[in-house]
Formats: sequence, structure tokens, C-alpha cells
Amino acid sequence: MGRVCKKRETGTVSFLTPVWNYVDALVHPAAKQDALTAARHRAFIAPRLVGSFAALASFPVYIAFRGVPTVLEVAVFGWLVAPILIAYFLSRTGRYESAHILSSLSLTGMVTAVALCNGGIGSFAAIWLVVVPLEAALSASRRVVALTSIFVLAAAGLLLVLSAGDVLPPPASLANGHGALAALGIVSAALYATGLALGAESLARTSFWLLYAEEDRYRLLARNMTDVISRHGRNGAVLFVSPAAESLFGVAPGELSGHGLFDRVHVADRPAYLTALADAAAQGEARSVEFRIRRDDNNENHAARFIWVEMRCRPLDQAADKSKPGDHEVVAVLRDISERKVNEQAIEIARAEQERANASKSRFLATMSHELRTPLNAIIGFSEMLTNEELVLQPARRLEYAKLINDSGHHLLSVVNGILDMSKMETGNFEITPEPFAPAQAAVSCCDLLALKARDAGVEIRTRIEPDLPEIVGDRRAFNQILINLISNAIKFTPRGGRITVSAQCDGAKLAVAVEDTGVGIGESDLPRLGEAFFQARASYDRRHDGSGLGLSIVKGLVKLHDGDIDIRSRLGEGTRVTVRLPIDCEGGKVVDPIKLVTERAGEFVAAANVLVKKSA
Repeated sequence: MGRVCKKRETGTVSFLTPVWNYVDALVHPAAKQDALTAARHRAFIAPRLVGSFAALASFPVYIAFRGVPTVLEVAVFGWLVAPILIAYFLSRTGRYESAHILSSLSLTGMVTAVALCNGGIGSFAAIWLVVVPLEAALSASRRVVALTSIFVLAAAGLLLVLSAGDVLPPPASLANGHGALAALGIVSAALYATGLALGAESLARTSFWLLYAEEDRYRLLARNMTDVISRHGRNGAVLFVSPAAESLFGVAPGELSGHGLFDRVHVADRPAYLTALADAAAQGEARSVEFRIRRDDNNENHAARFIWVEMRCRPLDQAADKSKPGDHEVVAVLRDISERKVNEQAIEIARAEQERANASKSRFLATMSHELRTPLNAIIGFSEMLTNEELVLQPARRLEYAKLINDSGHHLLSVVNGILDMSKMETGNFEITPEPFAPAQAAVSCCDLLALKARDAGVEIRTRIEPDLPEIVGDRRAFNQILINLISNAIKFTPRGGRITVSAQCDGAKLAVAVEDTGVGIGESDLPRLGEAFFQARASYDRRHDGSGLGLSIVKGLVKLHDGDIDIRSRLGEGTRVTVRLPIDCEGGKVVDPIKLVTERAGEFVAAANVLVKKSA
């Protein structure tokens, strides 16, 4: 910073740039680490070098006008080498106070010697004794000023005593031979004092810029840090709060002064807030507390909400007497931890869901046993009747039993396959294999596959598939399973004489496949839960329909694996429309993250298990 200031000062005087660069190079490396110290070293070195070299350079001119110099004049000009040597000493050692002491001692000695030869205390040279303490004052060291004052007072006392004893020659006047030297001494003293004044002004300006830069850094830090720094009095009142309070609390920092911050703390959290400040002030120890505080959002409604903050406070004056309670002011740092609180709450909810899921395992097994036991009992019972040789069965009855065994087997297989598919999807092991295929042909094939089942149920299947559908990239087996599940559900819940419409069309970058029926429909209260595993609508209109409730859940899982979406719309007694939208290019489909999926669906399985327990009971 000091170097920058120096460049600012000399920016308009470009011819002095080499001089300042040379002076900068003479500064001791240890002093360059601090800008103010480096500026003091430069202020010491520069005037001595420049002044001494300028005076030495003027010596030939002085001789030309003055003639042959006296011994005293030669000695005075010879003394000009001393400042150069002292500046070199400072450059090599970095001992700033020692250099000032040497400079003061050298100047005092030279002034005393000249004064002794020119009338003592009344000599023209005695005025230089006033300059010596001024020079020492630039050191900013009491030790240097004290020693210099002792040197000057000793020299002045010596001159005064010798002058009073009439042992010294009379003072020189402008009329005698030393007149030119006297005039030069007075002028040089004035110039030297001027140089000292300029050095003092330069140091003062450098100190100002350093202080300003330091304050600017702190202001920049205070304005850009997200944490709020506050200072509290012994009674907890806010004495200072950083500008970050405006972004955190939505109000100007001035509104938080006094008890403004306390008034914004949630009523339930105020005791903890005050206790932390009181403990830090009374016991002189750091405290940490979390509480809610009101934040004013900048909107038209001027709505306010509470956010969670963490406050860490400690006593400001660590040197205060800890035996005196309440003798400390407190500095606190407030940080927004709302996001952390949300995460902690989410983790707690997930943990609770996991515990409930673990607790429902046994109930889940009991529920599934109901779904598996019914077809198994039919298979075992009717197969035993068929294998009983003593029981005579008519061919029609035997055929009926065989058909029931077949239907029960298919139902059992459907339940087991559904459980396996759901298990794979929940654990992230259900992978899709994207490949190009024609969706129109696949949709027609699915309708043809279920045409016989629809005919037996007295339901008509219609197709409205655009002929120019493009090929899509996806898992054809999963696509078929989606359509088969949707059409099977539609057949199951559509009464005789009803109609099912399967349509497919392009919807932007996605393929929209819809299955619409004129069945019993779904109640509005049941729509949000459709797609949960093992859930079926609870209204009386669908109690006659069997099933595990896995079909739509599997459809949702397969659609999600393709990065698609599903939309279900239904009205009770009018029918249901399920629309599945799949990307034209499903190459980006990937295995679902098991942790994320289990977290999302944990609540669904718990609710489904509870429903099945009630149903089995």
C-alpha cells in the first residue's frame, strides 16, 4: 500500500521514478513486509541521500564563488558523507531506531563543532539544534526522541557554559569571512526542516491511506459475508450489527439496534436467546444457541416468516475481571441454518419412515399371504378333487375345476411377477434395454393380445393410433407391459357393454399413449393414492374386483425408468383416462437410485401395508 501511495504521489513527476525505484531497492527486506514500516524507511533514506548528494554536488560551485575554503568549511561539507553512511547502515541492517540515533548524534556533533568555532550558543549553527528533535520525532519512538533530546540539551548546555566563560571566539557575522557559511547554514537549516516537514506529511498521508485501506477491507468483508456480526451491551441490547443483517432479516441494520433484534426472536425461543447472552456476559465463556427469528420478505403482501439461525456469542473484553458478573460486552455471530434444519427434519422423517417400514414387515408378509393363499388353496383343493379316484366327476365339472386351477395359477403367477418386478424397481435392479421399435405396431399387438379377454368380459377395444408415428428408442418389453397392465385394468373395471379406447400420438418430443374406458371410474379422494403398491380404491363400486394393486404401481415405475410421466383423470361412474408420455428417445433411461426411490416410496409401502392389514382382518 505504501508503495502504491508513493507511486500516486510521484505519478505526475515521472523523472523522479528512477530515484524512488532506487530508494525502494534500498529498503531492508524485513521492512517491506509492512507498508507503514517501509514508508518510514523510505522517508529516512530518501532525504539523506538526495540532500547529501545535492550538497556535495554544489561544493565545486561554492568553491568557484567563494574561493579557497577554510578548514571549517571543508569539515562541514565532509560531514555530508555521514547521512549517506547512516542510510546505508539502515539499508543493510533494517535497525530503524539505531539509524535515527546515529543520525541525531552525528547532526548534534557537527552542529556543536561548528558552533564552538563560531561563537558558541550565539553561532548561526546553533539553530540546527532545533532541527535535531524534529528529525527524531519522525521515528515515532519515545526512546529515540528521549536520547536525541538528551544529546541536544547536553550540546546546548556545553555551548552555553563555554559562551558564558568567554573561551569561545565571537559569533560570525555576514561581514567577516564566515558570513557566507553562516548564511548557508541558516538556509540549509530551513531547507532541512522543510524536508522533515515533507517527510512527516508523507508519513501521515501514508498512514491515512493504510488506515483507509484497512477500513475498506473490513467494510468489504462486512458487506459481503453472509454471517451477521452483532455487538451487545451488558443488558443484551444491540450496539452494532453488520450490514449482512439486511439480507438475512430483510430489514435495515438500524432497526435491529437496542431491543430490535430481541423483538424479532420467536416468543418460544426468547429465553434461550437471553440465556446465551447472559451466560457469555456473566461467566465470560462462549455460548451457542439455535432459535427462530422473524424475517421480512420483500413482497407486496409484506409477509413475514421465521427462519432458523445459530448464534455463537462470546465476551468481547477477555481481559475484564471475571469475578464481576455481567462485566462483559458480548460479540455474536448469527448464521442462517434454515437449510440445515430442513435437512435434519427430512432425515428425521426418513428415519421414522424407515422404522415404520421395518415395523410393518411382519404385517406386510401377513397381507401378502392373503393374496397368495387364495389361489393356492384353489389350486390344491381342486387338484385333489381331480386326483381323487373315488370321486366321480362329470366331464363338465372336471373341465370347470381344471379351468379354475388354470385361472388361479395365472393369478398367482401375476401376483408373483408383480412382486418380483416391484422388488427389482425398489432395489434399483430393474434395468431397461433401450432399442428402436415401432410403437404403433406394439400397441396394436397388445390390444390383439387382450382382445379375447375383453370379448369374454363383454367390453369393446378400439384403437386410435396415428399411422405416421415415428420409431421410439425404449424398452419394448416394458412398453408392452405398461399397455397390457393399463388395458387389463380397464377391462377389469369396465362393465359389460362398455368401451376401451387406446390412442397414441406425438406430443412434442414425447409419445403420448392413452387408455380410456367407460368403466366405474375412481373417486376423487382415491386419485392421489393411485399407483401406490398394493393399493386399490376402497369404494363399494370396486369391491367385487380382485387384484393385488401392483399393476398401476409397476406402470408408474416403468414410466419413471424411461424419464416419462403419467397422468390419471377419472370421474366416478363415467370412466377413467390414463395418459403415459414417454420421450421419443429414451436412451437416457437409467437405473433408479435405490436410496432415493426407497425414501420416496417408504411412506407408500407403510400406508399400503396398513390398508392390507385392515383388509385381511
